[in-house]
Amino acid sequence: MYVQELEPVADSLGLSALVAALPLVIVLVLLGGVRLKAHLAGLTGLVAAVLVAWLAYGMPLGQTLSSAAQGAVFGLFPILWIVVNALWVYRMTVRTRHFDILRRSFGRLSDDPRIQALVVAFCFGALLEALAGFGAPVAICSVMLVALGFEPVRAAVVALVANTAPVAFGAMGTPVVTLAQVTGLPLDDVASVVGRQTPLLALVVPLVLVGLVDGRRGLGETWIPAVVCGIAFAVAQFAASNYVSAQLADIGAALAGAGALVAAPHARVPATEAVRASVLTGARSEELDEDDPPREVVRAYAPYALIVVIFSIAQIPVVKDWLAEATQMYDWPFLNVVNPDGQPVSGNVFSWPIVSTGGTLVLLAGVCTAVVLGVHARVAVKEWAATVHELRFAILTVTSVLALAYVMNLSGQAATIGYFVAAAGAGLAFLSPVLGWFGVAVSGSDTSANALFGALQVTAARESGLSPELLAAANSSGGVLGKMISPQNLTIACAAVGLAGREGDLLRRVLPWSLGLLLVMCLIVVGQSSPVLDWMLP
Repeated sequence: MYVQELEPVADSLGLSALVAALPLVIVLVLLGGVRLKAHLAGLTGLVAAVLVAWLAYGMPLGQTLSSAAQGAVFGLFPILWIVVNALWVYRMTVRTRHFDILRRSFGRLSDDPRIQALVVAFCFGALLEALAGFGAPVAICSVMLVALGFEPVRAAVVALVANTAPVAFGAMGTPVVTLAQVTGLPLDDVASVVGRQTPLLALVVPLVLVGLVDGRRGLGETWIPAVVCGIAFAVAQFAASNYVSAQLADIGAALAGAGALVAAPHARVPATEAVRASVLTGARSEELDEDDPPREVVRAYAPYALIVVIFSIAQIPVVKDWLAEATQMYDWPFLNVVNPDGQPVSGNVFSWPIVSTGGTLVLLAGVCTAVVLGVHARVAVKEWAATVHELRFAILTVTSVLALAYVMNLSGQAATIGYFVAAAGAGLAFLSPVLGWFGVAVSGSDTSANALFGALQVTAARESGLSPELLAAANSSGGVLGKMISPQNLTIACAAVGLAGREGDLLRRVLPWSLGLLLVMCLIVVGQSSPVLDWMLP
């Protein structure tokens, strides 16, 4: 049995916290300072966490390695199981050219570039974030906007800023699922609080986007469609995350936002030539003028409809209970950890939701997609294998970061840092989103930031008398605003629109928006931690 200690270094909480923070500092310095590749930084940090747990905290080496193995397994299943299958569905639509049909369908909704930015970057980008995440929405939406005639820099900036509100529930809820796992908090509790924070961003981001596209004129002429879209998105994301399923939050929000935007009369007003001439400074793709048979348009939308239907069926109480019965619980081998009070920690047991996990449901939707799009079984399997190969470095990054997080959590390192940070007292509510923002800005992933800082936030909250669910959610909600300035996303955006080497230009354009929206989120969390806005919490 291993008993966690809070002050293993010279019986000092400060010194112990300093040593415990070394793995995090190493990862952040290697990523942000040295610019080392993420998977190498993650592996280096994992080695540091193992050494600190073994040498400084006295955790037996066997248990230390076992905790790292459990984190890596959790990174593979269910986290990467969701991402791989979601990107597989997307790759099949590209293979059959139904993605091009979908792009042309969007282009016909409106000839106003400001409305097109909302449809493509905000609504469709949110749908892509819901299904895949990990940079895919920025790359795909940037390319689509350039094809519509947007100047490359403007297209990349719009795609980056739009990729905020849906991030916390991206990849079928992967960030909040990870947050619940590493903190031990119920998923529904964490998701419901996040769902009372990020929807507030959705009210603002569409207005920011039309302003980025066309300045004050864009705000003056298209603020009504932007507000309608934002409200519909926010309401749907709140309702789904609180009363339906975290996995469906972004899908429902994206569809609701798009539906409201299309229904808004102001969105169908043709753009003036002056607007088009000043905004669309790039070359419009001639492919947009091709006509597509209605049957093929329906097939292009079918993969996303299938995912919605399958996940909706999975939420029916009878079906949900049947799927839950298939969840397997195991005593994790070579692991016997108790907290400083002598109570066994939740990490001693490993939960394996074989059927009910989002990745398996997406896999089922992918099989149905292959049938609907006419993809041969051999080709579908080949595309799945190609998806795994494409994500090989992301797989290594996620598994190493989750392994690092589990070592820090189970050895007691995260608890030590949390107790030390709790000294911030009431100021912790303001700093909590900043920590998540910094983690995502460096790692490029809300999932990784939640894995690294989630347990720390909960420990600090409990010691300072704040709500653990609030600060855990704040880590994720603040993190979404670091996505647009992360080197990973900036590089993806530049590569997608042919601006390689101009990441600095994009950073200067999006940094003020990232900081401004972060301040708004910090004030929201502070308000929710006080009588001013505590009525917003469940």
